Amino acid sequence: MKDTGVFAAVPDGPRERLMALGREVSFPAGTRIFEEGGRADRFWVIRTGGVNLDIRVPGRRAAVVETLGAGRMLGWSWLCPPHQWHLGAEANGTVQAWEFDAAEVLELCERDHELDHALLTYVVEVLGRRLRASRTRLLDLYGPYGSGSRG
Repeated sequence: MKDTGVFAAVPDGPRERLMALGREVSFPAGTRIFEEGGRADRFWVIRTGGVNLDIRVPGRRAAVVETLGAGRMLGWSWLCPPHQWHLGAEANGTVQAWEFDAAEVLELCERDHELDHALLTYVVEVLGRRLRASRTRLLDLYGPYGSGSRG
């Protein structure tokens, strides 16, 4: 899986140092992994399964804005103050993942500038994709007809 997602973005040496901090976890289907507004102090890299990202919509059910699968990073809010989740996340089947403690990763990044640069670059790309996906999904659900993505 080192040729997909965050593992493809991080060179071999820094990737090995990052992986030394990870621990294997699993989430049964339907598990709420985190809630929008909660404390963001970790992130995951999905090994198997899928996770729905959702956003609260006042007066309505939460809207799923993106589904993540194997190789994708789950969670970026740990990197940006105020370190609160911007979305919610729920396992849509059994999920196997590597979990990383944010404080440990940030400490490693202070010492390992190659990892710091690669991880920050990757997270910025993730932020851009998630922002576009959220905007498009919300326009599809609640905007005037024809206001969603046009390619």
